[in-house]
Amino acid sequence: MRIVKTITFDAAHYLHVDTDKRPYARLHGHSFMLEIAIEGEPDPETGWVEDFADVTASLEEIRSVLDHRLLNEIEGLEKPTLENICRFVADRLKTKFSGLRQVKVSRPSIGEACIYDVA
Repeated sequence: MRIVKTITFDAAHYLHVDTDKRPYARLHGHSFMLEIAIEGEPDPETGWVEDFADVTASLEEIRSVLDHRLLNEIEGLEKPTLENICRFVADRLKTKFSGLRQVKVSRPSIGEACIYDVA
């Protein structure tokens, strides 16, 4: 089975690519959606793959690091592409949840996303 939890956060960033030609080289912001999937067999006693309260608490810790921040200033996100945000999140969660299988970061307002298959 696979459980899924989604949160949102708002943040600013800029990318150091073709700074003279690309608008995303300038400081700008997005509303991001972060979705994680954890896979496993439900525990016979609880019936859960993972306790959603634990998953939510871990995602809230990540939100507190990312939300309303300049992502470029966060250690490990100096190049805050969707790909690097996925990896950043996965690195923080895979030690807590051995069944972490997927991290998805999207910018729904512009129809862009990255999916990182952790396994």
